[in-house]
Amino acid sequence: MDPVIIVGAGPVGLTLALALARQEVPSVVLDEGPGKDEPRPARTVVLREDTAALMQRLTGLPVDEAGARWTGWRSLRRKQVMREITFDDDTEPAPLHIAQHVLTGALRESLAGERLVEIVTDSRVDTIEQEPSGVTAHTRGPKGTWWRGGYLVGCDGVRSTVRKLQDIRFPGRTAVERHAVAALRAELPFDGRALLHRMPPWRTSGPSGGEVTGRPLPDGVWRLDWLLPPGKDLVTPELLLARIRETLAGWTDGSTPPYDLLDTGVHTVHHRLARRWRAGRVFLAGDAAHLLGALGTQGLDEGLRDADNLAWKLALAWHHGPHEALLDSYQAERRGAVAARLRAADQVLPLLRGAGGLRAYVPGSARGADALLTDGHLGRGALGAPGAYADSPLAPRHLEGEVPVDTEFGAPVADVRVTAEDGTFVQLRDRLGRGALLVVLVAPGTGVWDRKHWVTAGVMPRLAAAVAALPQQAELLVAESYPGAAAHSVLLVRPDGHLVTAFGGVRPADLYAAAEATLGGPAKTGAGAEAGAGAR
Repeated sequence: MDPVIIVGAGPVGLTLALALARQEVPSVVLDEGPGKDEPRPARTVVLREDTAALMQRLTGLPVDEAGARWTGWRSLRRKQVMREITFDDDTEPAPLHIAQHVLTGALRESLAGERLVEIVTDSRVDTIEQEPSGVTAHTRGPKGTWWRGGYLVGCDGVRSTVRKLQDIRFPGRTAVERHAVAALRAELPFDGRALLHRMPPWRTSGPSGGEVTGRPLPDGVWRLDWLLPPGKDLVTPELLLARIRETLAGWTDGSTPPYDLLDTGVHTVHHRLARRWRAGRVFLAGDAAHLLGALGTQGLDEGLRDADNLAWKLALAWHHGPHEALLDSYQAERRGAVAARLRAADQVLPLLRGAGGLRAYVPGSARGADALLTDGHLGRGALGAPGAYADSPLAPRHLEGEVPVDTEFGAPVADVRVTAEDGTFVQLRDRLGRGALLVVLVAPGTGVWDRKHWVTAGVMPRLAAAVAALPQQAELLVAESYPGAAAHSVLLVRPDGHLVTAFGGVRPADLYAAAEATLGGPAKTGAGAEAGAGAR
């Protein structure tokens, strides 16, 4: 079968190519640029626990060392500390803050020797043609030619050519927020903590908007963001330098400390959502499909989840033939998750940014406002938490043996230690992204015994037989414990790490039904599959 064509070589497109390669699917990445990324220290991304783990798993490179794990979070209002959080791997994992060009460089380094990925630079797509058996794209430029693929994914950003060629609308709101941004090296008294300072005492009005965020990067570098008032007022170098000096002086209780200014910019946040994320064999992902970012949320974080969600579904279709329900679920799940975050932001924005802020609506609610902003910045709550696919068309229905655990069905699994089939101890997330379903047996006490002593004992033989009979390749893992799960619970996990369901004991029929639902139901074969693909 022909490779997957990926249009765009930003972090989302490169992540998708690498994720497909890990599942033995070839791809061609069409890069409009020269294949190099200009260093921009002021252009950074914050990765949550699940997306940071995805980058680590795919690249095999120490991305933690390339970015900064914050030691904590502090929220201030005027001179008052509103909230203080210390990050802990077990209870409150720290976000990973990394420059985008560093992240892209790590992805490119991992792809450099990848036999299943071809990156073609200086190639801009100008034509896309579909037919029941595949898709063809034409590029212009020095290497202009026709490219043939089984599927095509537009990861080509805000002004997506793929989206425009498919005539997909991209409605939304323009300039929801504007921030002046600076990256600088300085010694600040926060010990690696990120902070949000609202209404700082040195400035309660004027162009700064009364809110500044400071987020550490490696090597003593900080990214500072000042919220700007609505409008299109020019941010001059003089104004930005004045903001830097007064902010640094305010945080150090004195004169401005020495600093080295590395980069500046203005970050304008738009909120938009493509009407469709799939048009036949063409898909959208990342900024081509959605724009968000107000109140501390991170659009690239969601774009990486797009790639993770789509990769295993395209891999199954590539290896086993089109499965329309499975491919359709990408739009239902990912568009639904992003739409929920956009709705939450749109509801909160008038309260936080309107005249008088939240206090004009609910007296004494300064802490409520702080909690909402903290959720956005730290990836929690309706504003920031990873999307759960509880209402997914892939969710199994009416299984009598289901039991609840602390992870909501459809949400990302907890990263517990498990024993793999070869007897080695690994983290659960290390087994994701291989195209296989994961079946996890919770069996307290097995961790202290050699695998040969328990692999043929108790429920293991019956469970192993049930796993071998599933309609898709699956890996059987054993965990000492899982949050909220009783002994002998059996968890079914998707290749992208979302929990499908959990059962109280070994229930082969229910396990098979849940696995089949996760794949979109019984797959069409032969002419039926071709007809389904061609009908779009």
